[in-house]
Formats: sequence, C-alpha cells, structure tokens
Amino acid sequence: MARPQEGDDRPKRAEPQRPARRRTESESPAEETTQLRIPPSAETPAERTTQLRIPFRRNVSAEAHPEAEESARRADRGASSGHRGSRRKPAPPSGLAARFAPLGRRLKPRYPRPGRSGWRRWIPSWRQWLGAWGLAIGLTGTLLVIAYAATDIPDNLNTYATQQDNVYFWSDGTPMARTGWVRRQAMPLKDIPEDVRWAVLAAENESFYSDPGISFKGIGRALVRTVGQGDTQGGSTITQQYVKNVYLTQNQTVGRKFTEAMIALKLDNKMSKDKILEGYLNTSWFGRGTYGLQRAAQAYYGKDVSRLNASEGAFLASLLKGAGLYDPTLSKANHKRAVERWSWILDRMVKIGKLSPSERAKYKKFPEPLKQSKTFDTGKQSDYLVELATQYAKKAGHISDKQFDLGGYQIYTTFDRKRETALTDAVTKARKKALKEDPKAAKTAHYGAASVAADGRILAVYGGPDHRTQGYNESNATTVPAGSAFLPFVYAAGLEHGVHKTRGSTATPVTPDSVYNGDDGVPVTTPEGPYWDRSGKKVAAHNDGKKSYGQITLRKALAASVNVPFMQLGMDTGLAQVRKTAEAAGMLSSSLGPQVPALSLGSSTPSAIRMSSSYATFAAGGTHIEPYSVRRITRNGSRVDLDTPGPHRAVSAEVAGEVTEALTDSFTVGHAGAAPASAQVAGKAGTTSDDKAAWYVGTNRSVTTSVVLYRMDLTKSLEPLPLKGIDAVSGADVPYGIWSGAMSPLR
Repeated sequence: MARPQEGDDRPKRAEPQRPARRRTESESPAEETTQLRIPPSAETPAERTTQLRIPFRRNVSAEAHPEAEESARRADRGASSGHRGSRRKPAPPSGLAARFAPLGRRLKPRYPRPGRSGWRRWIPSWRQWLGAWGLAIGLTGTLLVIAYAATDIPDNLNTYATQQDNVYFWSDGTPMARTGWVRRQAMPLKDIPEDVRWAVLAAENESFYSDPGISFKGIGRALVRTVGQGDTQGGSTITQQYVKNVYLTQNQTVGRKFTEAMIALKLDNKMSKDKILEGYLNTSWFGRGTYGLQRAAQAYYGKDVSRLNASEGAFLASLLKGAGLYDPTLSKANHKRAVERWSWILDRMVKIGKLSPSERAKYKKFPEPLKQSKTFDTGKQSDYLVELATQYAKKAGHISDKQFDLGGYQIYTTFDRKRETALTDAVTKARKKALKEDPKAAKTAHYGAASVAADGRILAVYGGPDHRTQGYNESNATTVPAGSAFLPFVYAAGLEHGVHKTRGSTATPVTPDSVYNGDDGVPVTTPEGPYWDRSGKKVAAHNDGKKSYGQITLRKALAASVNVPFMQLGMDTGLAQVRKTAEAAGMLSSSLGPQVPALSLGSSTPSAIRMSSSYATFAAGGTHIEPYSVRRITRNGSRVDLDTPGPHRAVSAEVAGEVTEALTDSFTVGHAGAAPASAQVAGKAGTTSDDKAAWYVGTNRSVTTSVVLYRMDLTKSLEPLPLKGIDAVSGADVPYGIWSGAMSPLR
C-alpha cells in the first residue's frame, strides 16, 4: 500500500491489528492500555496515536454472573470482527411489539413527507388520517364511559316541573275550582288512551320503545347547529325531554345538553319505558297555561284525557312543537299550521302501524278546540267553598301545607251546585232589596248562611259578597249571639235529663206538656231562691216585645218562642247539662257563652254551619255527625285516606222527635200555609233582645239551613250594630225570606 504524498490530506487507513490475547480468569493486570490512531488533518498533517488507559476491574466469577460471561464473549466476537468501531445493532423486538413495529413506523409522521413536493409534503397519508381518527374515537369513547360512570340521576326533582294544581269538584263530580300556580294534573298512563299516546310518539319519537334513551344522530345535529349557529335545536328523544323537564333547567347550552344525554342513558336503564312516557306526558307544556295531557284536554276540549280520541290526541301532540305556533285560536297562520301538523301526525300513525287506514279515514275533519279554556278559576262564592274544603282536606287527610302546595290533589267536595246557586241567589236578592230601601244601613249589613244534611254533609254556604273583597267567611264566623234560636237545646236538655226542684234531689222528668210561667219579667229562681247577679239585682227573663203568656206548656212556649219558661227550665235542668247537650248536638265549646242564666237565651255565638249541623241532629233522630265538606281525595289517581267523622248519640230518638214536633209547630205558627201539612217542615226564628242579630234555622227533607243577618261597620268597630229597620217587620223576616228561597219548594 503506497504511502500518501506530502500534502495529501486524505486520512490514512488504519492497518488491522491482531486481536489481543484473551486473558484467563487467573490473570488480573493492574490496568490495560490501547492505542487510538488519529488521521492527519490540516493542523496535524502526520498521523498521530494516543493511548487510552482502562482501569482495573475486579474479576467476577462466571458461576456467580453467567450474564456477564456471555456479554464478554459477545464483546470479544465483536472486537475480532473486521468492523472495528461500528455501533452494535439493537436486538430485534419480539412478540406483540414485533407485529406492530412496522405499522408504528409507517404511522409515525415525517414532515415534510419524503418523496412529495410542494404543499403535498405537508398532507398526512391515509394511514396517518386513519390512526388519528382511531385515536380520537378511542379517547372520546373513554371520556364518555368516564362521564357516564360519574353522572348520577338527581335525587330531587325539579319542583316547578312536578308542581301541580289542586282541582275541586262539586258533589256531582263536575269541576268546581282549581288552585295553584301551575295548571297541571298528573294522570296514570293506563288512563291515557293508547291512540293518544301513540299520536305523541308518532310526532315526537316513534322509536321510543327501542332506542337507548338518546338519539346519536339527533345529538350530532343539535351540536352542529349549536356550534355553527349559536343555538340548540332538535336532537332530543322523549327520554331526554323528560330529563330536561324534571331534572334540569331550560338553559340552551352544550353543557346542559351533554348532561341531559348522560342522565337519559342512565334513566333508560333504570326506569321502564312506560314510566318515562307517563312522566313526559304529565310534565310537558301544552300552552294556555297548562302542563300535562290531563289539563291540556280540559283546556282545549273541556273533558278529561280519558275521553279523547286519536284525532284530538293528534292535535294536542302538535302543540308539543310549540303551542304559540299551533294553537289554532290565536291566528289564521296558526290554524293552517295546526291542520297540517295534525294531518301529518295521523298519517304518521298509519305509517308506523298504530292506526289503521280505515280509522284514519274517519278523521277527515280537524277537531276544532274550544276558543276559551274552561279553567274553573276560583272567585266570588267558590273561594269560600274552596277555603272550607282546603281546611278540611288538610286536617282529615293529614296533609301538610308544603305537600298541599305541591298540588296534584283531586278534592271531591260535598257541595251541591244547585243548592249553592239557590242560596247565593236568595241572599243576593235580599241584599239588593236592602240597598234599594235603605242604602246607608245596608252597606254595613252582613249575611251568612249554610245548608247541612242530616248525615253531616255541608251542601252549600254563603260566605259573603266576594272573597276577593271580603276575605273572611260569614258562614263559618262566630260573630253574633244565637238569641232565641238556641231555645231548642234547652228544651232537649230538659226532656233528656229532667229537672231538680230541690238541691240534691232526684231528677224529675219533664215532658212537652210540662207547664211553666210565661209572663214577662218573672225572676229566675234556684232551689235556694231567686238568682242574684253581681250587682245585687234579681235576674229576670223577658220575652220578645215584653209580652206575657201566662202558664204555658213547653211545647207551645217553643213554638211561640217564649223566652221566660226556657230560662227557668235551664236553671232547673242545670246549666252544665244545657251546655253538655248543646255540645253533643254539634255546638263548639268555644262558641258557648258563660254558664249563667243568659246561656239559655242564646248568649252563645255559633256559626251558621254549626247552627245548621246542630239542628240537623234533631232531624237525624238524635244522632250527630260532625259537618264535613270533603267526601273523597285522590292524588294523581291514588286515594288519600281520610279521617271521616262517625255518628254519635247526642239525645235519644224520642227527645229528638219531640224537639222536631215543637219546631214543626213553630214553622206552622209563624208561616201558616207556606208548606203543606205533609211536608213536615220544621224551623224557628232567632232574635236578640238588643235587636243586633236575626236568625232563621229550619229543616226540610233532611236538609237544615240557617241564615244570620247582622250589621257591623268594620272600618270603625267589631261591635254589632242594631238592625235599624232592615229586618223590622217580625224580627226575622229577611232571614226567613232567604231560607225559604234557598229551601223551596217546601214540600
């Protein structure tokens, strides 16, 4: 090999050298040296050599470290090869890594891409695109699984979405009034006709029973619209809409949409499809202030949802797309849209096999809804009825105020629509007459009335001119004394318990024919002598108009409303027994007056309802049942248990019959010819000595009605005022006129 000439800067090729002799295990030099040749360069034209010293390493036994021995052999083989200084190749991969290594090298992006020119150098290959999409799908799936696992179905429902109104019904089952901020009444799915259900499904989500609770296509469409146009629209299954109604807000955001989808998936796995559909139909908005199919059926067609047909159901289903656009009563454009949507839904039902072509052919005419909704709002007299029924429902049904305010209750009252109308008309007529004859006095006049059946049902009340201007209920107010209308209870106590003429003696029986002094101003006596008041004066009884009747039987005294005999009878029987009998008949203990002789002349202040209920005890043969205004309560179809009042014996049937006979005489004496003798109408007027209250209480055909009239200027005082001519003819003409008008015909 020729030596390089002077100035030749090419590196000299290193001559191969013999491999060093391999040391044995027993050899252990202090250190090793090796020579490295450096090729000539411009600065060092001649070849140079340098020595590299390798420190001594302790010998390691091959038995202890076989791996080290094998490594040494491989190093020796490499050193003895003809490729000195070359880098050792890595061991080839094995197993699964070896299979995917080529794919990984191909997918590894190389930018700019070799073999391409211009902009194509920066475009990924199809393999790279495929890998990127696979990675994105994998990450998205993982995130969705994590989100699904982390999402819980809320424990608390959206209170507003589930709040309902309370509906009150007359005794004949027709709606009377409703209360609550939200017009909604939930109905069990079984009570909603199948055709109506499928009309909604055909319009909103025909795959409801087979989908997983969400629509991936719809969600994608909604998200694209949200990102591209800044709003959200479409993409919701019925399950998603139900979730939005009862668990979430109405905010139109991507985050809310994602949460809605996650909850819908879980709800679909947890709840049956029928329960989801039932919830949806009961919480959806249908316009006209209504939520749920039940209230929508009443608002648009004036009937319960159970009576709807497929055609009417199809129209109501169209409202779910937007009641403001499809209520045909709002505009001609709405009417056109509603007809088109209605027809499309019916055709859709045929297409999915839920309505036969022959059935579809029956529905050619659009089912026009009512122009105005029959919402049966409260107002005027109905407010007084609702007030009474609400108080009773909460107490008898053990319903808290919070529960009641959430609504959903159907309250079936005892109120008779015809009797309520007759009573209200009679009072209104009397009020108008008084305003015409004496406007000044009539402005402060107050009327209260109530009709109660012998079995305790409150059939009608008059609480005032308008609950919105006079909040308190006159029929339930304990404002003025009963006066002589209280006498039948003293009479009943005497007949039931007898009298005591001497202190500690055995009771002597009293009969209707027992005779008492009926003269005006006769002092009241006790077994020890006259009864003295706190001022040191003898207490004397006075008849109406201070008229004297001489010796008179108790039956005649009651028929003629003679006060003096009954004040003495009360003392003879014992005021404690009088009080006990009145309470047993239906009077409230809180309304009874002090236990003094005046108690027998009606110092108590019962309400019109209680007065009617107590007189009804005599008509019921001496058996009393507490007055009640609600006969049944349901909540969303389920019955609510009520503590219904039971009968109890107040006085014997014989005594009740004797009191009724005396009251029949009283009616005949006071209003001869007003009713045939066979009618057995019983009643009595009630007046007070100071002319500050007038009553009439009477029974006809097992229904007792009481009417009270008094004057009170609420702007000045709560003290009753004299009637001053409003009822001047006989002391109870106006109450009797109202009573006869409400109770007619008297037969």
